[in-house]
Amino acid sequence: MDTPLDSFLRESAWHGPLDAANAILAANPAIADDNIYAAAVLGNGKAVQRFLELDPQLATAKGGPFNRDALTYLCFSRYLRLDPDRSEGFMRAAKALLDAGASANTGFFDNAHLPQPEWESALYGAAGVAFHAGLTRLLLEHGADPNDEEVPYHSPETYDNAALEVLIESGKLSQESLSTMLLRKADFHDHDGLKLLLEAGADPNRMTRWHHTALQQALRRDNDLKNIEVQLDYGADPLLPNRENGRNAVSIAVRRGRGDVLAAFKKRGIPIKLQGVERLIGACAMNDAGAIAAAEPALVAAVLAQGSILLPEFAGTDNAEGIRHLLDLGINVDVRYHGDGYYQIPPHSTALHVAAWKGMHSAVKLLVEKGADINARDGNGRTPLMLAVRACTDSYWVYRRKATSIAALLQAGASTAGINIPTGYDEADALLK
Repeated sequence: MDTPLDSFLRESAWHGPLDAANAILAANPAIADDNIYAAAVLGNGKAVQRFLELDPQLATAKGGPFNRDALTYLCFSRYLRLDPDRSEGFMRAAKALLDAGASANTGFFDNAHLPQPEWESALYGAAGVAFHAGLTRLLLEHGADPNDEEVPYHSPETYDNAALEVLIESGKLSQESLSTMLLRKADFHDHDGLKLLLEAGADPNRMTRWHHTALQQALRRDNDLKNIEVQLDYGADPLLPNRENGRNAVSIAVRRGRGDVLAAFKKRGIPIKLQGVERLIGACAMNDAGAIAAAEPALVAAVLAQGSILLPEFAGTDNAEGIRHLLDLGINVDVRYHGDGYYQIPPHSTALHVAAWKGMHSAVKLLVEKGADINARDGNGRTPLMLAVRACTDSYWVYRRKATSIAALLQAGASTAGINIPTGYDEADALLK
């Protein structure tokens, strides 16, 4: 059974809140000075220095419930991540450990990773969990290697790019690491981060281990046009095939209804040469009524066969005119989508669910106008109105919230069952009351 100290060290490690750790500490205040691991977790530089003076071997000794060294406990401390007032103490403690012989490349193997354990370095804790620029710099200055699996993958998972800049400025990042970071910034729709990496020499045409370039990933993740444009500015090639199914960025843009991107490609002189069914999908995406009218029946049938993917994905990029064309071709307005885990869209969603959740107001209005089922339930039992409200209160894009879709759905008679007021968004509450 864990001692209070062991429980404290467990509850203060890696991810999660500080509530439990703080409660244990409040009930057992003496544990803060029990050993070097507790002092490291709390960023108590004076205490760490005192322990090292008594026994210099503690700089590398493993202990505590995870059998890790003090620098690892420090770099994966929740206090480092969540309590900025302790930052100076953490820096002092880390420097003392490094000066006493701790390895900047220390860490541990996480056995939860399958099919084989993953090395979780101290630098990953500093740069990819806590996003702490100062500690990241200190570790790099003492020889930390940023080119593992975790640092390049996780350090871009923030819009505060201070630690990322430190990694770049170190000059230690490999081209593979830079390309991984660029792709991950596309996952996070971070324009400033993308530009920062491109300026540092990240190659937008490098094929990543996920079988896509960063440009292709940005389109798969429905990034804003400016995130596509900045990669084009730095030489991204939209005609490179991916290694998943051979599609290039033009093809991906076509299938996700990105008429804006296709127009940008054409403006730059990039040829839009489409084959087969993509000719008609592209015509819908680009609102080319003439090409749609001239489409042969075989192409129409091929579009209809893919309707359960095309209609929701056009809805997810707010291409209202493209949606109108797909519906006119005969796609069922309530066709069910297989879902998209990245956007937390479950299977059995309709295009209206997708548009409401992603805050695509023009698409919502058109789908409602075209008779979409406003009270349909997705695979998680949620209606479009529930999703429109949640998009305004609990989504990664809450910063661009508007009540437009909520108003359109209510005006069409959507049921408010299952929606609790207050929602956390005053404009929504005013409409729902």
